[in-house]
Amino acid sequence: MKKMLKIIGIIILVPILLIVGFLIILSFVPAVPKNYTKEVKTGGEIEAKYLSKGKYKVKSTKSKATELTKYNYVYYPEELENCNKKYPVVVVLNGTGILPKKYRALFEHLASWGFIVVGNDDGSTGFGKSADETIKYIKKANEDTDSVFYEKIDIENIGITGHSQGGAGVFTAISIMEEKEAYKAAVSLSPTHEETALAFGWNYDLEKVDIPVLMIAGTKGDFEIKSVIPIEKMNAMYDKIPSSKVMLRRRDAEHGQMLYMADGYVTAWFMWHLQNDEEASKAFLGSDAEILNNEFYQDQRIDF
Repeated sequence: MKKMLKIIGIIILVPILLIVGFLIILSFVPAVPKNYTKEVKTGGEIEAKYLSKGKYKVKSTKSKATELTKYNYVYYPEELENCNKKYPVVVVLNGTGILPKKYRALFEHLASWGFIVVGNDDGSTGFGKSADETIKYIKKANEDTDSVFYEKIDIENIGITGHSQGGAGVFTAISIMEEKEAYKAAVSLSPTHEETALAFGWNYDLEKVDIPVLMIAGTKGDFEIKSVIPIEKMNAMYDKIPSSKVMLRRRDAEHGQMLYMADGYVTAWFMWHLQNDEEASKAFLGSDAEILNNEFYQDQRIDF
């Protein structure tokens, strides 16, 4: 009898161990391909330019953070350590189950364009709390004489981006949180739409958004177009935003792919708003804005 119970125990245990092992392996699989900047197809010169790597060599640092955020991850231009100038910042909010270790390539890409890019290990970014903690960390680092970022951070030029739950977190951070005034521009990628967000307790208020917002989603897969951000929900959200805004959808892009497939325009948006790059602005401005004629996008709306 004992032998039979032992065999049954082994039979039950083996699948559990296999599942646990699979989840452990999966946790290390990148959510963003290492060479995505070379693999993603582009439909315009501006998109192609800003999807490519920038001119800056990149370094990174990791430091212990709060109980909520656990660790701060910062990617920055290597020259920062020896230059007497300030650099704009992009705060990155995680999607559900996607922590910085799974999309390092995206952090590195933004940093190569001259940004200090900051993320953390918060798995509940929709509530906006970790966004506030990140802003406080940034401000403290800029005033800390022992920090490599001492007086190197351009506090007047801070942007924020996030995907999925992180996309909802972007709206929470810029609409109702204590540090909402810190941001100058935002990008929300495939954000969890209002009804679902409210059900989770992510209580953003689109009518209180007062900075330029770029919202991008995909058009492929039931999870993206039926659950996360149906086009009718996206349009309704867009209509509520009173500030300058742009929306578009990437054709044939699934939910997970939206973390990186529109990164050419994400980078251009921040280059325009945080670095005053006029060439980048041409992707979004005017009747001949590049996004309007890009074959890889649809459902474009522009309001400035």
